[in-house]
Amino acid sequence: MSRTTSTRTALLAALTLVVGSAGTALAAVPGDVGTAAVPCTVDYQIQNQWGSGFTASVKVTNNGAAKNSWSVKWSYAGNQRVTSAWNARVTQSGAEVTAANESYNASLATGGSATFGFQGSYSGTNALPTTFTLDGVTCNVDDGGGGGPDPDPGGPGNRVDNPYAGAKVYVNPEWSANAAAEPGGSRIANQPTGVWLDRIAAINGVNGGMGLRDHLDEALVQKGSGELVIQLVIYNLPGRDCSALASNGELGPTQIDRYKTEYIDPIAAILADPKYAGLRIVTTVEIDSLPNLVTNTGSRPTATPECDVMKANGNYVKGVGYALNKLADAGNVYNYVDAGHHGWIGWDDNFAPSAQLFKEAATAEGATVNDVHGFITNTANYSALKENNFTIDSTVNGTSVRQSKWVDWNRYVDELSFAQGFRNQLVSVGFNSNIGMLIDTSRNGWGGSARPAGPGATTSVDTYVDGGRYDRRIHIGNWCNQSGAGLGERPQASPATGIDAYVWMKPPGESDGSSKAIPNDEGKGFDQMCDPAFTGTPRNGYNLTGALPDAPISGHWFSAQFQQLMQNAYPPLP
Repeated sequence: MSRTTSTRTALLAALTLVVGSAGTALAAVPGDVGTAAVPCTVDYQIQNQWGSGFTASVKVTNNGAAKNSWSVKWSYAGNQRVTSAWNARVTQSGAEVTAANESYNASLATGGSATFGFQGSYSGTNALPTTFTLDGVTCNVDDGGGGGPDPDPGGPGNRVDNPYAGAKVYVNPEWSANAAAEPGGSRIANQPTGVWLDRIAAINGVNGGMGLRDHLDEALVQKGSGELVIQLVIYNLPGRDCSALASNGELGPTQIDRYKTEYIDPIAAILADPKYAGLRIVTTVEIDSLPNLVTNTGSRPTATPECDVMKANGNYVKGVGYALNKLADAGNVYNYVDAGHHGWIGWDDNFAPSAQLFKEAATAEGATVNDVHGFITNTANYSALKENNFTIDSTVNGTSVRQSKWVDWNRYVDELSFAQGFRNQLVSVGFNSNIGMLIDTSRNGWGGSARPAGPGATTSVDTYVDGGRYDRRIHIGNWCNQSGAGLGERPQASPATGIDAYVWMKPPGESDGSSKAIPNDEGKGFDQMCDPAFTGTPRNGYNLTGALPDAPISGHWFSAQFQQLMQNAYPPLP
């Protein structure tokens, strides 16, 4: 996966990344090719990988004079061997590989590209090549007119395709301390989590806690001489989360100007400080906002007056567009827009309209699709990453699983297939064809003794699905402090095709909302979906909420939930 970047960004010189067991990884990333100082770019992608073999795709782009023939070379650090190839004549001598044009793709115009692929074998680690040449000229570096290598390929201003690739990720000291203080919590206290900027005061720090600059300064310390991602959650829209009182915010529905001048502008100014130019800053932009305008408005049974107001005044769209535009002014900021989850927009009547709405927001208030690096799904939610005991195509006695009460005609049964499918939909409406996806796996493990060992009984489609599904929620619309949930996959880069990373954007142990009304000065109301005794709304089929009792207000530490998440972690904790 390569991603188009805006013209204010620079190129990544090289990455030294080890490929995971599955998915796409990059060795070199093409960026803007408008400058003649970058003679060529090479995009090397692992397409598939198994125990002893892999397939790869290589795209070379020529930014110099037109060519009538071409040859790309690279070397492997390990024992990889090319066994077959297509669209190029590929030979190998020791570790050095040469790919020469075929007769039908010999011409390579200025700005032109050629793509070829191959199959290879390996054992041990399939490390990616770090240096490529086109006809003897090193690619992916600014030669300054003299052909020399970039003296600081990982330095400030160099934008990469996947910010998580080859980088550490920031560990929030405040969350880490809470986790470490819990019995058994030291097992995960060093995991990276998102830093939530959920009100204006959070920019400078609340109640003596760390503010944005404090976190960025600490990120520089953790970075050392390597690369580091810091994850920020931008979360303070006017009329925030119009369908859930527990996460309402401080700004009223019409306070878009305050959002811009008192919230986004100060954040953007801090992120643009040259002091932080060497960090890779990932922003998760406004969770639980835009999908509400599709699913919870108008004549739908799930509609709320608050969401109708936000759709009518346009302030969700304006706010997201403004945030994308301003935050992207810093070339080392990577904006990922929240895209709900499969249990929210996976149905036919939500899927395509959501993508269209996201495109509208991404082109509002001066923003363009180039300000969107990707999207994130399942933020602060519980949808299982992958249901292994059935797929959307499974049937029981001729009845599709889509007809089960749990799936309920959804097009997806888990978050990974949804994220990959929705990525394709986003591209189809005009987002760049190489956007990446993040999946929040902080609380979707669903391990422990209740995790099914295999498919359910084939008595009916419902016994089959309910007996085999990992996600043990009473209803897929339940979202608050879910009983039985566990930690999911640990954060990792490039875990699957089209996925930039699995992340823990929602810090495990921080509450989704209080079980009863608790007075607070954070603008957070009481939502009955957080009350274990409440019998529901149309959004959860009038079922019990499945929420844990005795929860504090959203964002506050919830020890009982943290302990449950560790107990039910999948993969299990050591």
